[in-house]
Amino acid sequence: MLKPDPRHGPLVPMLLVLTVVTGVVDAVSYLELGHVFVANMTGNVVFLGFALAGAANLSATASLAALAAFLLGAVAGGHLSRHLPGHRGHLLTAAVAAQAVLVAASTVLAAVIGHGSEPARYTLIGLLGFAMGWQNAVVRSLKVPDLTTTVLTMTITALAADRRGPRRLASAVWMFAGALVGAFLVLHADVPTALALALVLLTGVAAFTHRAAKPIPAPAWTEPL
Repeated sequence: MLKPDPRHGPLVPMLLVLTVVTGVVDAVSYLELGHVFVANMTGNVVFLGFALAGAANLSATASLAALAAFLLGAVAGGHLSRHLPGHRGHLLTAAVAAQAVLVAASTVLAAVIGHGSEPARYTLIGLLGFAMGWQNAVVRSLKVPDLTTTVLTMTITALAADRRGPRRLASAVWMFAGALVGAFLVLHADVPTALALALVLLTGVAAFTHRAAKPIPAPAWTEPL
């Protein structure tokens, strides 16, 4: 069970919600955008190798597009982190609000145009990949241990090797939950519904973090590490 952490305050539960978002959007991208990930770049690098070797149902172009969008998002997220270095609450609020705009645009595009055409599919890969690269860079700058929100390999390794770490276990469980719910919505409803769930979660994180960071003087958890 996760215990309250005064050093990081609400950042821990908020990053767990972002981990759910990762599972949801990767379910959308893998199941409906051509077997590509927009958050899990390890998977895309592997898929790129498979596609170049001639594996069926994989696209080297789609993997490269996702990698490029993620990298651009990470560059932009790093730039934001350097310009809001003194208050972790303001940084997360601004970052997630901007990410919500990108996911909102993706939701509208999927609802109005769909994702069947190549231009629409690659636009969705670009928007979502940028959003997840942005998220990853900002979360990295927050420096909350064991909560990367997009990468689980080292988290699971540390959980098994150290035999402790409820935060690590929670990270894996919450990403699984996001992938499960996202896949269910994609398979039994549609892509806009799954993306709308991600949008609701992001909006909630931005609103809650903004409210938690408002008191003056600033709460201790907002100070950079």
